[in-house]
Amino acid sequence: MDRLFDSVLVRTPSTSYVNCVSSNPEKSGIDIQLAKTQHQSYVSILKENDIKVVELPPCETYPDSVFMQDPAILGVKRSMIGRFGESSRRGEELKLVSELHQLELLKDSDILEVEGRGTLEGGDIMITDQKELFVGESSRTNSAGILQLRNLFHDLKVVTVKTDLMHLLCGCSYLSECTMIITPELVSPLNFPGLRYVKLSMEDAYASDALYLGNRRVLIPSGYPNASRKLRDAGYSPVEANVSEFHKGDGGVTCLCSPIYNIL
Repeated sequence: MDRLFDSVLVRTPSTSYVNCVSSNPEKSGIDIQLAKTQHQSYVSILKENDIKVVELPPCETYPDSVFMQDPAILGVKRSMIGRFGESSRRGEELKLVSELHQLELLKDSDILEVEGRGTLEGGDIMITDQKELFVGESSRTNSAGILQLRNLFHDLKVVTVKTDLMHLLCGCSYLSECTMIITPELVSPLNFPGLRYVKLSMEDAYASDALYLGNRRVLIPSGYPNASRKLRDAGYSPVEANVSEFHKGDGGVTCLCSPIYNIL
């Protein structure tokens, strides 16, 4: 398999999800029942692509906890538990650590936590298969957090990308074989020398948050035919998921799972 992971963690959306942190003007229209149905469909797509899915229970205390990508960056050998730049989410990562221990997940890996003034959120981290990872220095992730990540993954090249986006992955995602999908008006391709690009317009920017499923299949949000066409032109097969209720919460298809990366 050419993808970077074979297992992911997901969390069912809680009823409190309506109170999530979001700049989307449609946030007030979040439909919880529809969100749960869409989440189930999302999980089904992952399973259909031979990805092992560990489903965690909803967490009413933290409305944003359905966005499992953010609390940590997980690997089979090493993992880093982040520290949220969004203060209302702090504590969410500690619940995840407790669940990891209870489920005996990652028991053979080193698990370190971001300390001090460092902040680090998973949505800012783009993993590649080139022994290189890119980290967005954003409003959610700061230089102190990136330094701690760099110290843990000392054998990999960790590249800082300064961004005005909430998270780096709001504007780009790694696919496979030195190829990424990107909205150049949001993130400059010059930050990623040596990579090839599937370039999207601002109209299709939401689809640049994409999840590579392996076997040339790419999960993107439904409703972006131009993005699907460009992926097909690049030799990929788009797989669409309706995630409208998570878009309202400022989340995308990568946000809804926390992969356990084989290369970390």
